[in-house]
Amino acid sequence: MRVVKEANERKNEILDAAERLFGSKGFDHTSTNDILKEVGIARGTLYYHFSSKEEILDAMIERMTGRLIEKARAIGAQKDIPVLQRLTMMILSLNVDDAELNAKLGRELLAQMHKPENALMHRKMERSLFDGIIPLLTELVEEGVAQGVCQTEYPKEAVEMTFLYASTAFDDLMEYRKEERERKITAFIYHLERLLNMERDSLKTTMLPIFCRNDGQEIS
Repeated sequence: MRVVKEANERKNEILDAAERLFGSKGFDHTSTNDILKEVGIARGTLYYHFSSKEEILDAMIERMTGRLIEKARAIGAQKDIPVLQRLTMMILSLNVDDAELNAKLGRELLAQMHKPENALMHRKMERSLFDGIIPLLTELVEEGVAQGVCQTEYPKEAVEMTFLYASTAFDDLMEYRKEERERKITAFIYHLERLLNMERDSLKTTMLPIFCRNDGQEIS
């Protein structure tokens, strides 16, 4: 007897299968036939939901980044936490090496994204994150400006520079030696203070504990 499933349920089954296969084989080495076999559906069913393998990739990344953005949005809404602490927490919440995110998104897929042959996957992920998170981070900086805790006439541009640096420098923070990690974190805080026209070390006590919780290391 043929099992008929709701469109969203079937679509998510296809995306789940794509995540597993892209994670184990990579995007280029996964065929639509592989996905069909993994889900156990006919080609017509696959093409009813997605017109191509790249469209599957786009939908998969949209779903993945949606989870990250919702996590960041929840952090931004915690008004009882100081605004610049929320800013740091939000940036670090996007670290795809985070254990919780690894469990949700799939460790193998995240590893595949960093391989040169899967550059398309990585670029699409970064672009989707950038588009979704910049407005949230900008709101926090504007909130900080309104409170007088920082100052910039270009909050969105300041956020874009901060995000682009952080997403590159801290994506693999745990792989650095202790001295390198400490230097990168200290430099990040220093330059963010300059960018937001704040006194030196004014962010240090707020941000260092967050970094320590995130990577499990103590910073002197």
